[in-house]
Parts: sequence; C-alpha cells; structure tokens
Amino acid sequence: MKPVRTRIAPSPTGENLHIGNAYTALINYVVARQNNGQFIIRIEDTDRTRFVEGSETRILESLSWLGIPHDEGPDNGGPFTPYRQSDRLAIYKQYAEELVKKDHAYYCFCTPERLSAMRKDQEARHEAPKYDGHCRKVESRKSPARNATQSVAGGKVESEKYVIRLKVPEEGTTTFTDLIRGEISFENKLIDDQVILKSDGYPTYHLGVVVDDHLMEISHIIRGEEWISSTPKHILLYKFFGWEPPIYAHMPLLRNPDKSKLSKRKNPVWVSWYKEQGFLPEAVVNYLATIAWTHPDGKELFTILEMIRVFDLKKIQTTAPVFDLEKLRWMNGEYLRRSQKSPARNATQSVAGGKVKSQIFDFYHGKYDEAIIEKTLSLVIERIKTLGEYEMMAGFFFERPKVFERPINKKLLTIAQETLETCIWNHDAMEKAIREAADKAKMKAKDVFMELRVAVTGKTVGPPLLESLELLGKEETLTRLS
Repeated sequence: MKPVRTRIAPSPTGENLHIGNAYTALINYVVARQNNGQFIIRIEDTDRTRFVEGSETRILESLSWLGIPHDEGPDNGGPFTPYRQSDRLAIYKQYAEELVKKDHAYYCFCTPERLSAMRKDQEARHEAPKYDGHCRKVESRKSPARNATQSVAGGKVESEKYVIRLKVPEEGTTTFTDLIRGEISFENKLIDDQVILKSDGYPTYHLGVVVDDHLMEISHIIRGEEWISSTPKHILLYKFFGWEPPIYAHMPLLRNPDKSKLSKRKNPVWVSWYKEQGFLPEAVVNYLATIAWTHPDGKELFTILEMIRVFDLKKIQTTAPVFDLEKLRWMNGEYLRRSQKSPARNATQSVAGGKVKSQIFDFYHGKYDEAIIEKTLSLVIERIKTLGEYEMMAGFFFERPKVFERPINKKLLTIAQETLETCIWNHDAMEKAIREAADKAKMKAKDVFMELRVAVTGKTVGPPLLESLELLGKEETLTRLS
C-alpha cells in the first residue's frame, strides 16, 4: 500500500484563505496524520487575471494560525519542489505536447470571437455550452487557419495563438469511485473537449492538477463537491498518460442558513475575519470538524488530536451543511471558559486559565494594560463569546464613557453617589448601603443600581457591577458619578 499523501491547492485570488478551504484543509490534514502520511500545500496561481498580490502569504499565515501545519509547500519546500504552479510551466507544456503526440489532445486555433458566436448559437438552440469540435475535425498536424493546407511544424503555428484541448472519446462512459458518494459515471459524449493548455502557456486547472498530483505522489484527492463534474476529465487524463488515479472524496459544500452557497455577500468567509473578531483557532477548527461529520461519541467539543484518533472519512455526510455563525460563537465562548475552573466569590464563577489570558493579551497587545486585563477578565469571561467582545464588555475599565445608552436619572444617581461617598469600599458593604438608602428614599434598589451602572460604564448591560466598582476604586467611581 502506497503512502498516504493529501494536499490542498488554494488559488491566491482572494483576500485570504476562504473558510471553506480551511474546512477542506482540516480534513486533508487529519486523513494524512491518522495514516502517518504527509499533508502538502500547492499554490495554484495560473489564473493570472484574478491573481491578488500577497494572497499566498495570507493563506499560509491563516493555516498556521489555525494550527494546520503542512509537511511540504512553497514556503518550506520538499522533494517535489517547486510547489507553485507558475514555476512549473515547462512541465505542463511537456505533458500537453505528449498528449497531442498520442492523439489524446489537439491544437485549437479558434478565436475568442468564433467561440463567443458559437456559444450564442448554442444558447439560441437551448443546447448545453460545449466546444463544437471545429479544430478536432481538422487533421491534428495541419493548421485550421485560412490556408487549410499549411503544414504545422510539430503540430502548431508559431505565429498564431492556439490552445491545446483534451480529445474526449465520443462514445462510452467514464466512471470513478468516490469514497464518500460511491460509484459515479458520466457519458463521454456529454464531456467537453476542455482546454488544458492556454494560449499564454499556462495550464488550466484540469491539466495542472492531474500532472502535479501524479508527480507529487498524491494518494487522496479530498476536495469540494463542485469538482465532481470535472473528475471524469481528470480520470481520462490519468488513463491517457497511463497513470494510476488517486482515491477521490468530494466534500459537501458549506451553505448559508438560507441554503445558498457560502459567499462573502452573506457571511464572513475569510479566515482572517474570524481572527480579527477574536475567535480562537481551536474553536474554529473544532466547529469546522463538526459541520459534516459527527464524533462517534456524540461530543461537540474535542481537540484536533482527538479527531485524528476517531475520524472516518467515509462517515462524512453528503447533504450540504449550514455554516452557523451563532453555533461557532457559542463554541468559542465554551473554549474561552474551559481552560480551568477556579473558585471565585460565588464558588461557581469560571476564571480564564493561563492560555486564554495569553490569547487575550496577544489580541489587545499594546492597546490595554495587561495587569488590568488580568484583574477584570474573571468578571467578563462568562459573558463574552469572542476575545473582541471583551472590549465591548470591559472597555470602561480603561476609559471613561463618553456616550451613554440612555439619559441619566439624576435623582436616583444622587442616592447612589451620596451613599458611596461614605461607604466602606467592598462589595457587601456597598450593596447593603445602597439597598438601605433606596428603601429610605422609597425607591427600588434595582433602579438605583441600574442608574449607577449607566453612569459608571455608559451601558445598561455589563459585568457584575459592585465587583467592577471594587476594581475601579472609590476615587475613580466617585469622579465618574460627579
């Protein structure tokens, strides 16, 4: 049995790593690790019209942040370097020419204008878009240019632009077995004569992916279900080259809550967004793991190491899973609080462990005093779901509020202010004094406490009020009230 080698091949055409690609990367990584194999990253940068400068670096940084390390790639090399397709153009040309010589591909000189007119005619006849085989009908070593008898040296004309197309059999079927979905077949007559080498010398996805996966000895192709319709073309290429095809497994696509395909128009899709919002990488990875697969023990919270021990690729569901941001927020909140438990004032309050402290220190590095964060974290940890929410909940510890959620009732505030001026500065003493003062003024204590909260924090909701006042100190609290 040959070694297990998996890969992802992201394109540097977006702002960052797409969350769907992160989901696929996780599954590829887990399959490799549970079989003592290798996980590879290959950058497919042949779409030069959509290339985004710096995208490759951000993709690699996002995978590193998620804790999904790769064994080989453009940044750390490996035995099959280079791992960037734009550095492998001579390889693709060599194999494309080989297919022409074997009569499994042909040169196509059709102009963009002709192809556009062809597609319009097909649309008018309500036919599926497909190359009409115009250049296939011309003898492969003759030019289909105006001079139809012109010989083409080596099968091409240097002065004319051309592409190389796959010569798909016109009869029969192409079948492959998907590890998740079973046997899948396509009629060859419905498969397009796909361009495999473009006129600029760059391969299309189909040639590049097959050549690279073979040369890099990839054993498992685990990718999104949108590539199922392309797989018969890849199977044909393996057959034409005389190579053994890999094992295929097509993952279900992530969906928005309305069941539409996950897209940046409806949901945050870049991994960097989740990092910037204060999601923990362990929580993001844990959530991705549960989207299309269920832990055999029914667990929702588990580490990537535990997933490696129990994961079964064949148990991936085929129905499109919904990416639920609120479920991820819940899970992230659980991760914030699960590090360790420590008895606090009410004996049940959770206190963030050292790891969460370190993460929140890094998140707010240089912005807030770490000593104050450490003192206040235990007050808010039960109330936040992301590191970013700490600022929303505890920002008043660092800066006096400039905006208040609602107007202040000065009569109620005066009761609180006058009481606190002479009060011993601890939780129990302040609570008792304010309740007695409210009762004496024939006011509700809860209203006095709320007025006090708004005046000190600017908000109607926040961490435990009197514990917060203890940390703020008497002088700062009275200054804010005045």
